[in-house]
Amino acid sequence: MRKFLSVLITGLVAASLMILPGLAKDIELLGAGATFPYPLYSKMFDAYYREFGVKVNYQSIGSGGGIRQLLNRTVDFGATDAFMSDEEVRVDDNYILHIPACLGAVVVTYNLPGVSGLKFTPDLIADIFLGRVKKWNDARIAAINPEVTLPDTNIVVIHRSDGSGTTFVFSDYLSKVSSNWSRKVGTGKSLKWPAGLGAKGNEGVSGLIKQIPGSIGYVELTYALQNKMPAAAVKNKSGEFIEPTVNSVASAASIQLPEHTRVSITNTNADRGYPISSFTWLIFYKEQNYNGRERKRAEELVRLLWWVVHEGQEFCRPLHYAPLPEDVVKKAENIIKQVTYNGIFLLKNR
Repeated sequence: MRKFLSVLITGLVAASLMILPGLAKDIELLGAGATFPYPLYSKMFDAYYREFGVKVNYQSIGSGGGIRQLLNRTVDFGATDAFMSDEEVRVDDNYILHIPACLGAVVVTYNLPGVSGLKFTPDLIADIFLGRVKKWNDARIAAINPEVTLPDTNIVVIHRSDGSGTTFVFSDYLSKVSSNWSRKVGTGKSLKWPAGLGAKGNEGVSGLIKQIPGSIGYVELTYALQNKMPAAAVKNKSGEFIEPTVNSVASAASIQLPEHTRVSITNTNADRGYPISSFTWLIFYKEQNYNGRERKRAEELVRLLWWVVHEGQEFCRPLHYAPLPEDVVKKAENIIKQVTYNGIFLLKNR
């Protein structure tokens, strides 16, 4: 009975979205931001256009760019893997809301001809990206990969050059597991890298790694798989070497999530959780009447957001993202219900 009521309530709310007045198919919604979920958003927004005839123009420019464009009010929504702070979400007399769209993994990938299936410990990853471990046949790498013949080749670190949520997730993880990293580099979307070469976007990093034998870098899992690049197993907090998969990423989210959903899940306590996992968020203004914005545009945005956390979730697994757990969907619903136009809630059943 409880499950039936839950389904019924969800259906009623979804039905209320379908009868919002003035939904216009001539509107093109604009979004920009994270490259981390771009393969998923590209598929989602194409499917949305085919079903509803509403175009969603999404520019994959990095999380920093997405936040900046939302603050400049040049897009309807931003996208970021680096959630904004309590201070940052308060903008003048408005407020920026976050809803998770999916979960993904940041993976350590490399170009080492003839070598695959490598494992790394947290401190080793930190020291490689700090430039302290310089050779592939270093004793520390060999000790945890005894079955692999490692070449006497220089390690070339590849990192992001743009403001990046993927960098935020990766550096957030390294700051938790390495005091050296935390002290010398820290956490952020843009970093002062102690070693390596920079490239723009997940696309740029994966492309540069493919071009340079002996290189190592970090990208979202889908980019590694699409480019047929290896993704290393990483030792998690429970002492297990975990490969990045949809299931291990989903396991990482087995935590208590705050109502606003802005939380890090790196270095998870989950026994089988992949330790460099993260939510990625869509961000938008709570009060939609700003800069002469039309109500029907706000209504169409709300409809899209609701679809993303419901029907849109079916596209996650085929693209190697983890869909939102049921409790996270409920929190996302409550956040979308907060959106107003002239102080009036846009969802009918509020």
